[in-house]
Amino acid sequence: MWKYFKKIIYYLKETFTNMIKFLDLQKINAQYAEELKKAAEEVIDSGWYLLGESVNRFETNLANYIGVKHAIGVANGLDALRLILKAYIEIGFMKEGDEVIVPANTYIASILAITDNRLKPVLVEPDFKTYNLDFDKIEERITERTRAIMVVHLYGQICWGRKLEEIRRRYNLKIIEDNAQAIGAEWNGLKSGALGDSAGFSFYPGKNLGAIGDAGAVSTGDDKLAEIIRALGNYGSRQKYHNEYQGLNSRMDEIQAAFLTIKLKYLDKENDRRREIAQFYCENITNKDIVLPCHKDHLLSKSLKFDFTHVWHLFVIRTRLQNELNSYLTSNNIQSLIHYPVPPHKQQAYKEWNIVTFPITEKIHSEVISLPISAVMTDEEVISVVKAINSF
Repeated sequence: MWKYFKKIIYYLKETFTNMIKFLDLQKINAQYAEELKKAAEEVIDSGWYLLGESVNRFETNLANYIGVKHAIGVANGLDALRLILKAYIEIGFMKEGDEVIVPANTYIASILAITDNRLKPVLVEPDFKTYNLDFDKIEERITERTRAIMVVHLYGQICWGRKLEEIRRRYNLKIIEDNAQAIGAEWNGLKSGALGDSAGFSFYPGKNLGAIGDAGAVSTGDDKLAEIIRALGNYGSRQKYHNEYQGLNSRMDEIQAAFLTIKLKYLDKENDRRREIAQFYCENITNKDIVLPCHKDHLLSKSLKFDFTHVWHLFVIRTRLQNELNSYLTSNNIQSLIHYPVPPHKQQAYKEWNIVTFPITEKIHSEVISLPISAVMTDEEVISVVKAINSF
């Protein structure tokens, strides 16, 4: 019996060892291990673990990188969005019951931030080609209670355009960027996080710029907004024991700020590697059952490597054989994921929406599969993924 179990353990170990991981976080962070360990040691030895020099340094570096006046470190990406909306309420631009337009196919965090502030999410279908918010569907959902549009740069692709800017001006709306997945992406020379009135960032470990733990940030060029967000994230206080607002405890740890300062230096290089992998996938995946997140006319016009509107946080394909392909890739030692299997309006958390139908969103969620993509993938691994997809 013991020999039988040993064989199973050996088989599982071999399978896992040979598996092409969806995202090898250990390998990603191993590249910078010495710098990260030194940074951790310096923070530990400093005796100062919150709201100190490491956070100040990272905020300055991040603001400079994005090209904005203010970057405020917070505990996580959800809090970044929660605090932005809470600050707009404190300023008086929004009040309970006001509406925020948001894509129906986003990750649920975008919507949680809205409802947590007792604002009303107004779900709008995405563009079926880009998976980003369909600008042509926004105006029909605007009412006298609409105060903002939350654009989500989904999967790493910029969600922006002239029509969006015209809608903002016409209806006097704020544009909030959910920039959890697209740090480093650009639109006409401006980086994501500098396009709207404010933006929320997530530094969850699996993001293109990932902490070794949880962390987030807000960016904005609005002095007043930044001042209030900074206070709101510190119990609503600018001066210890003096609380101006009903705030939160949402502060970036010194040690995560130190780690992120190091990893920010390598972000552009890692994003470029993601573009190279995406380019190879787009040019070499030929299976007719697969819908790629890129089009032949786009490939002919320019190289994806130099398309800075996308940083490929995820490489998402579509197929009507979602479960079959997922199982097939697993059997071929390739780890794929589904982002996201259940759309927000079908979640138990929002059961009042369960009877509503968003056909495009539902079709996307029932067909998408995310392939491995990261800066530490080898050429051999990328080729293996392509071969597996083409042989399915």
